[in-house]
Amino acid sequence: MSEYDARGKVNRALLICVHDYETLTRLPAVEDNAEALRHALTRPGTDLFTADEVVVCRPHRPEDLSTALRTAADEARGLLLVYFSGHGWVGNDGADLQLMVGASDTRQSHTTVSWQDTVLSCLDNARADRVVIVLECCYSGNADSAFYALRKPVSLLMAAQPNRRIFSGEEGAGGTAFTRAVVRILEQGRADRPFVTFDDLAGALRDELADERTPMGEAWEPRAAKQNTLDDVVLSFATPENRPATPLKIRLRRWYNQHLRRRAKLLIALAAVCALVAAGLVAARVLTPPAPCPPALELRLLTAPEAEPALRRAAFDYEMSSLNTRPLDGEQDLPDGCRRAQITVYSAAKDQIDQGFAAADRWQGEAHGGAPGAPAKSTAPDPLYRPGPQPDLWIPESTADYEEARRGMPSTGSPATLHDTGPVAYSPLVVGIPAGTQLDGVERVDAPWKDLLTSTDSDHQNLRLLRPSPVLSGTGLLHTLGLYLAGDGAPIGPSGAPDPTRAQDAERRLVAPGSQYAGSPELLCSLRQDGGQGQAPDRPGNGRSPHSAPLVSEKSLADFNLGHALGGCPALDAPPPLGDRYYAYYPKNVPALDHPLIRVDWAGTADAAPRRAAVARFADWLRDPAGGQRSLTAQGYRGLPEKDGSAPRPDPASPLLNPRADTDPTAPVTRFTAGPDQVAQVLTDYNRAQRASRLLILMDTSTSMADGGKLPIVVGAAARTLEMVGAHHTYGLWTFPDPAHPGDPAAVRRAVPLGSTDPAPGRAALDRIAKGELVDHGAAMEEALTTAVTEMKKPGEGNSAIVLLIDEDDGGPRRAAGVEQKLTTLLKEAPEVPVLTVVMGRVGCDTFVFQGLARASAGQCVSGGPAAPDLLAGLVASVGTAGTVRR
Repeated sequence: MSEYDARGKVNRALLICVHDYETLTRLPAVEDNAEALRHALTRPGTDLFTADEVVVCRPHRPEDLSTALRTAADEARGLLLVYFSGHGWVGNDGADLQLMVGASDTRQSHTTVSWQDTVLSCLDNARADRVVIVLECCYSGNADSAFYALRKPVSLLMAAQPNRRIFSGEEGAGGTAFTRAVVRILEQGRADRPFVTFDDLAGALRDELADERTPMGEAWEPRAAKQNTLDDVVLSFATPENRPATPLKIRLRRWYNQHLRRRAKLLIALAAVCALVAAGLVAARVLTPPAPCPPALELRLLTAPEAEPALRRAAFDYEMSSLNTRPLDGEQDLPDGCRRAQITVYSAAKDQIDQGFAAADRWQGEAHGGAPGAPAKSTAPDPLYRPGPQPDLWIPESTADYEEARRGMPSTGSPATLHDTGPVAYSPLVVGIPAGTQLDGVERVDAPWKDLLTSTDSDHQNLRLLRPSPVLSGTGLLHTLGLYLAGDGAPIGPSGAPDPTRAQDAERRLVAPGSQYAGSPELLCSLRQDGGQGQAPDRPGNGRSPHSAPLVSEKSLADFNLGHALGGCPALDAPPPLGDRYYAYYPKNVPALDHPLIRVDWAGTADAAPRRAAVARFADWLRDPAGGQRSLTAQGYRGLPEKDGSAPRPDPASPLLNPRADTDPTAPVTRFTAGPDQVAQVLTDYNRAQRASRLLILMDTSTSMADGGKLPIVVGAAARTLEMVGAHHTYGLWTFPDPAHPGDPAAVRRAVPLGSTDPAPGRAALDRIAKGELVDHGAAMEEALTTAVTEMKKPGEGNSAIVLLIDEDDGGPRRAAGVEQKLTTLLKEAPEVPVLTVVMGRVGCDTFVFQGLARASAGQCVSGGPAAPDLLAGLVASVGTAGTVRR
């Protein structure tokens, strides 16, 4: 990764520190932040900013901050660093972050500074090569989503997780804990590093604050994000080693900037004034500054993870379109180029969205901590924080998702009302067959499911059918509906129940356990060579004949075959060779993903009418062949039918037209015609087809898990696993090392006994762990896992699996001989007990130990990261599936 060096350029550091508030809690520690930071940034060792390039701002009114921000953005040419320390606040919906200045009042929006409409809009017009933003305030993590609409190369460091308050600012004089840590890192540097970059600072801060807690008792984990840039930015040249002298050309450039640049600018300005006076009224008109843009109306768009990248691109295209910026009849005109609406796109798994709408009254009222200075809320785990803020519109993967969410809502009393406005794009469902495999007598288009099942069974190609989880994924749900209702290729009518026998037969052909994923991208990522998961034993390109047949969407399969980014897999440099790709087979009369646009109205919304109008305009643009249809089809979706009902021709830029996509863009699109009762019955039959299961969560609770922000991810993954526990699925929660027997590496602490059905004890145990209930002793993975596998090999009802959550195996140096061989032998014995592992170490799953563990147990390995909880949830959801044959 390259590093951007701004030395000698015209740089600016704007340090916004607000400590004195009229209506909010004073923050005495913030008062000292500005001078401490100024000193750190201008030290000779830091060697980046000169004294005149660092500006301190202590705004009392919003316009004070806006003026200072515009000035810094106009002046900076190299690096623009913006640092805010003070109160942050969000509304009940967790939406637009507000930066609080001295006169701010949470009850008066005009006294606050909007992160989206004021700060980001200003910084997006900055002249600097690079922009770095540091937010030290409560709810700073909520800045992440809107940040991705920027066009400038920007790096964002947030002091807190989304929807989290922090104590920073109330420590007394001497600076806040967060800023003191920043100053130490910038002044002292990093060992074995010639400088401190943005990524270095973010990583070091996570380590420095690992022992701190938020007011809700959770680990304090700073977050970092980048937009429109892959390189890193140097923030300090301090180093514990002997630092080389600043290059002469940089010193000369600084001398010019400090002593000659201003004089040269003055002469240029005088010449410009003379020219403008001569030009007269025409020049005066040119000099008239444009009217400032009023705040844009923010629309929140909720969708599935699989569709989020494409809809984020479409939303940005709409924001920049003439429809969103031109004057409209009957509405107040906007200055030229101002956006009328801004769209924040975010995603959640299907089950989380269903829970959100089922408890819409709580979703609408979630404040996640309230105003600054308010007492913290209960620390009890609440799944409603995962879907994000309440949406104005929802674009699920299919109408089946909409019907299922609506079925789960109360018949009366819900503050949310869902309005289905119809599809905005299609993507047929496909079965990916390895390119080197030929299904004799089966057509690639309109092949009945029964023929596909027969041609891939143990008597023919012996292919493993892999499906996204119907619980978590709209793609998985619609594939299941097709398997149950269109198995013989007949059209699906609006009524009629599926045959339970057909459901049982179909589920037996789907591989389990641990074979499902949270969506098509995650499933296909696991099959990609060097895809980052490291666990798929039968993916193409591994030197053996591939044996998997993924049930996914046409768009996702095309992305896979063309080497595009998928889930946790980054884009490849070039499309993979034919032997590593899949041919798309189109099951006959299986409905396509239709991506309906659902308008969500919330009772009591003060600006309901303009929001409905804004949603309608965006919906019209999405369906416009010259607007949103062009954006979506260029990303691999099928367009809406023409006025005469005919299928539109693919956009010339569509990846479906690339022969390496191995799809058929002429394959018909089957509309969704199933009724709500059929969707409900399919899920009922799916649940009935599942077997009972036993799940053991084995969690590393050594103190090293608290380093580098790993603990919140691990606790989140375990909590997400508990949400998969159902009436027929029992669980246990064990931790290691055992504090009662620190000398016994095989000892485990049975926090929740195996066989439990109530998730509440598990949540309580995880809450204690999140608050620091860790063991200061190395975690011996193989010994603890041997104890767990021995227990799970005992006779029990249904499928069994172990979820292993670990930082790293610390037992190697003192491990007794034969432990590894004993564990391997035990794993291979019947009955099969897959180990589903989440690894938080830096190397993740890319080690012989964890790859070997996945192979020996027929399990999977997931590298730790923000996507790990939902990815693990997909694997856990399939532990109780009916499939029994592992190919």
